[in-house]
Amino acid sequence: MIGAPRIVGPEEAGTGSLSRAMALTDPCKRLEAIPPYMFAELERKVAAKREAGIDVISLGIGDPDQPTYPHVIEAMQAAVADPGTHRYPSNRGRAEFRDAFAGFYERRFGVEIDPETEVIPAIGAKECIYNLCFAFLDPADVALASDPGYPIYTGGPLLAGAEAALMPLLGEQGFAPNLDAIAADVLERARLMFLNYPNNPTGAVVPEGLFERAVELAHANEVLVVHDNAYSETTFDGYVAPSFLATPGAKQVGVEVFSLSKGFNMTGWRCAAILGNPDAIAAYWRLKTNVDSGLFEAVQLAGAAALNGPRRAIDEMNGVYQRRRDLVVGALREIGVEVSPPRGTIYVWAPVPEGHTSSSFAELVLEQAAVVISPGSMYGPSGEGFFRISLTTPDDRLAEAVERMREHLAP
Repeated sequence: MIGAPRIVGPEEAGTGSLSRAMALTDPCKRLEAIPPYMFAELERKVAAKREAGIDVISLGIGDPDQPTYPHVIEAMQAAVADPGTHRYPSNRGRAEFRDAFAGFYERRFGVEIDPETEVIPAIGAKECIYNLCFAFLDPADVALASDPGYPIYTGGPLLAGAEAALMPLLGEQGFAPNLDAIAADVLERARLMFLNYPNNPTGAVVPEGLFERAVELAHANEVLVVHDNAYSETTFDGYVAPSFLATPGAKQVGVEVFSLSKGFNMTGWRCAAILGNPDAIAAYWRLKTNVDSGLFEAVQLAGAAALNGPRRAIDEMNGVYQRRRDLVVGALREIGVEVSPPRGTIYVWAPVPEGHTSSSFAELVLEQAAVVISPGSMYGPSGEGFFRISLTTPDDRLAEAVERMREHLAP
């Protein structure tokens, strides 16, 4: 007869068992291959300073400080009260959500979207890009990633067991990748290409001809272009950002990830969609059915209200960001930093003063002015020599932050 199991205490287990127990919690090699998420490190530094009683102003993370637009909140309140939204959603999304995206893309970009086959909800753009890596990348495959760029462009491929090949974004090229400089052996293994305009972190807008060249390269090399369209609704000085899908031939070789986070002040709602090539979207949907249970239907209905709603709130928000942009650019110029005002995004990307690395300048600003800025090296090797300031801080605190920088760092 088999007796009851006996619990072995640590004095009997010995060091061998202890080492095995520790190994159980060791991360996998894929996870060890990527650095800690950079914004988590920024949050840690801010928390440490504040615990020490220091009034720190963070200009590091791009999280809108203004509330979500009232008509979106009202739609969400009504949707949450409807028991019909409380059950499992479909990964394909509610018809209202898909129809709203199709209508928005027609009005805003002149792009025709089939709501049945060419749009699916995503639980935020970050989740969508991550899942695309698992849907399309096998070991030894390559994803072409903008450098500097949003960290998921490189972290996602690594976690999927593939590789990320960096495409440097250089100021003299308008922060656009030189697609003709990609090595032939890299192109042969490339399956994905990540683009993002208006661009985070540089604030650059898409240079003329880049989308067209990307379509040509994708056709010739069987690469799926993924355009991260997170900032098209946040633009200044009369600039109107295009959709990649408006480029002739783009829908044959690409998809676009559209996020409501920044343009609609909905970062916490995790509301986005992937649009474009129907075969690529079908593969993404096949993965998602095995990964998650879909986007909460109340959030989908609120997202539909945002897309169908008036643009006045967006225009007013852009006015706020443009005013903040001009304040920051003026202050940086006063302390000797040469910077051009961006025409898009919620960031100012500026070169560090002579004699500094991006990290050393960020440390100096934190220690002397108690202001957090993001060192450009956090976004990739080509970000070295720059720093990023987010405009998502209330006006009075932003004004105080730039005044501190002027006081402590002016020559």
